[in-house]
Amino acid sequence: MEAVTEGRWEALPVALSPGVLRALRGLGFASMTPVQSATIPLFMSNKDVAAEAVTGSGKTLAFVIPILEILLRREQKLKKMQVGAIIITPTRELAIQIDEVLSHFTKHFPMFSQILLIGGRNPMEDVEKLKEHGGNIIVATPGRLEDLFRRKADGLDLASCVKSLDVLVLDEADRLLDMGFESSLNAILDFLPKQRRTGLFSATQTQEVENLVRAGLRNPVRISVKEKGVAASNTQKTPTRLENYYMGNQKSQRHKALASPLKISNHDGEKTPTKLATGSTCACVEYYGKALESLIKQVKIMCIHGKMKHKRNKIFTEFRKLPGGILVCTDVMARGIDIPEVHWVLQYDPPSSASAFVHRCGRTARIGNVGSALVFLLPMEESYVNFLSINQKCPMQEMKPQKNVLDLLPKLKSMALADRAVFEKGMKAFVSYIQAYAKHECNLIFRIKDLDFASLAKGFALLKMPKMPELRGKCFADFTPVAVNTDSIPFKDKNREKQRQKQLEQQRKERQESGGKKKFIKNKSWSKQKAKKEKKKKATAKRKREEGSDVDDEDMEELLNDTRLLKRLKKGKISEEEFEKRLTGTQSKVKAETVADLESEC
Repeated sequence: MEAVTEGRWEALPVALSPGVLRALRGLGFASMTPVQSATIPLFMSNKDVAAEAVTGSGKTLAFVIPILEILLRREQKLKKMQVGAIIITPTRELAIQIDEVLSHFTKHFPMFSQILLIGGRNPMEDVEKLKEHGGNIIVATPGRLEDLFRRKADGLDLASCVKSLDVLVLDEADRLLDMGFESSLNAILDFLPKQRRTGLFSATQTQEVENLVRAGLRNPVRISVKEKGVAASNTQKTPTRLENYYMGNQKSQRHKALASPLKISNHDGEKTPTKLATGSTCACVEYYGKALESLIKQVKIMCIHGKMKHKRNKIFTEFRKLPGGILVCTDVMARGIDIPEVHWVLQYDPPSSASAFVHRCGRTARIGNVGSALVFLLPMEESYVNFLSINQKCPMQEMKPQKNVLDLLPKLKSMALADRAVFEKGMKAFVSYIQAYAKHECNLIFRIKDLDFASLAKGFALLKMPKMPELRGKCFADFTPVAVNTDSIPFKDKNREKQRQKQLEQQRKERQESGGKKKFIKNKSWSKQKAKKEKKKKATAKRKREEGSDVDDEDMEELLNDTRLLKRLKKGKISEEEFEKRLTGTQSKVKAETVADLESEC
């Protein structure tokens, strides 16, 4: 590891407290990184800061230390239910990591309580925890924090608690905005006092971040830290000790790309180097993980993606404790996550944006370590290399395809034939990959019309082509489906297979009852659309009633009676003949239209 230093902690213009220095020694940080030496003095001297630095440069300590020092210097000590600092991050995993770093410091300051507020668990648990233990320092994701601000009915008045707030930190600010948290951030900022210190930290500065700086920071000091040896005109956003590679391969050879972790050389001769393998979608991650589990027996393989609501925290914590292994993940793990000694980042699918590419690569070569990143590209996609070198100042070099790689296609197909779970994961991964490809930010390079669907299907080891709009009307002469009835492929999991057989039996009975005709099921509307239609209908009926001023009270009484009869008819309690007989009298146009409206509502 190369020492990335910018002086000793004792050399700071503002002296750090003994407890902070003890914590730093315990963590093994003898010297500061450039972003820390530039940010800490300014943040501690009543300045708002907007800091930009490459991934893995030590931004977490650049705001954790000032938070503690500012709270220690308060004239009035914080009470149990008073919040002194809030740190907001875009993902749960990053929030957990920051909370762990913070805990190394707060154990030296028992007067401060800290609390982690993230999704994936019952909000009432967080409410009770806050009420019982308080939280002088909050580490949170935006959605959960906004939710707790609105829990006054549950006995938590968080808006009153934050009146004592001294420091707000927005970590990975550009990602906070990319993930659609802008409305949540605005709602949170409305609750916070204006007289506070605010820090905004990110590896990339976008126009949206610039707008946030103007809205949330007062006369901010802008800090942009480059690594030593990088020219002032160069805006490279990846660490200098990161070796970036790309490998050209055909999509039909995708199964060979899956085997690349087997062939890439181990780091320093270790038996189980740590690797991150990234996919473009949740379904791709599930499929790659399942395939790798069967292909690589002696290495621990784990998967993590955004749809794992409750398991994500457990998987992330468990993987960080492993001595080595492969973590297959989506871009949910691309920001700020610090997994010790990640040697390789393997990108099976290019990310949807150029900035995401930089952050993916930044999971390795952190704080002076050496690391490597590899992305697999189609021949038609290789112009992406030049685009990245210009757009992100991210130089890359070609890595030749590995020789003598095992042909895993027969193995993957036999797995799909033996287990329906693998077959379905492959189909879902294929469909989601195409849909993600069609929405790629660089659509001049990643063009869906240039994609060879047959080769792609071979690469995913599909047994047949799925039905989807993008494939409608296309002929795939190069793809030969496997001669097997895919409905007969069973689940290895006996419980899942039992449930599937029950569903198939029910479908057979329904077909018999309908005389072999397929039962037409009307698609249900989205809940919001349905609610809008219902609201519009009621408004129309009300308007017509109000416009019908010639309808007197007696007529309205008859109208209500007709409505009750109509509801009884709908429920089958009276026949149509009886309904016609009992239908009362006002024949006005208004009444007829209103009954028709009520009928449509019923």
